[in-house]
Amino acid sequence: MSDLFVYLASQSPRRAQLLGQLGVRHELLLATPDEDAEALEAVLPGEAPSAYVQRVTALKLDAAVARHRRLALPLAPILCADTTVAFGRTILGKPDDARDAERMLAQLAGRTHRVLTAVAVQQGRRRHAALSISRVSFAPMTRAQIARYLTTGEPLGKAGAYGIQGAAAAFVEHISGSYSGIMGLPIFETAALLRQAGLKF
Repeated sequence: MSDLFVYLASQSPRRAQLLGQLGVRHELLLATPDEDAEALEAVLPGEAPSAYVQRVTALKLDAAVARHRRLALPLAPILCADTTVAFGRTILGKPDDARDAERMLAQLAGRTHRVLTAVAVQQGRRRHAALSISRVSFAPMTRAQIARYLTTGEPLGKAGAYGIQGAAAAFVEHISGSYSGIMGLPIFETAALLRQAGLKF
């Protein structure tokens, strides 16, 4: 395998795109139908957002490492990440439906929230992890504006019911932190972890 090859245990096209910016070749290592990937994202009672996103990332990486071993794949670092949106201590995951997305967007409108992305890389028996925390301030949004955004379909499947790289960018007044982290894979932290795993840029 090339020195710039990793397994990406994520089905997010944005993470694949961001990994490509580093010049890192990757192959997807996705959950199989017999795995209950959704169950890994359950929030524990009273769990803080930072603890939650790091725990879920670790669990997803554990599953990916077991999958890699089960499939007897060639050795290479395995990368996993998870992103959550937090309003105070409230975790805003992926909306259940359009009504749930509307509720989340109304909660975020005109306020500042945090976007937390945890990244972890497994290289042999060694694991490296990092946490990126950014703050995003939304402009006020009318019900009509939220309704129009819902018609794009973007909110579904995304933590906090929005994707900053899409139409929601029109409502983002200010960000503090990592733009790529808000997208789902903080490039600076990811590059540092991959260097720790032995990849050379």
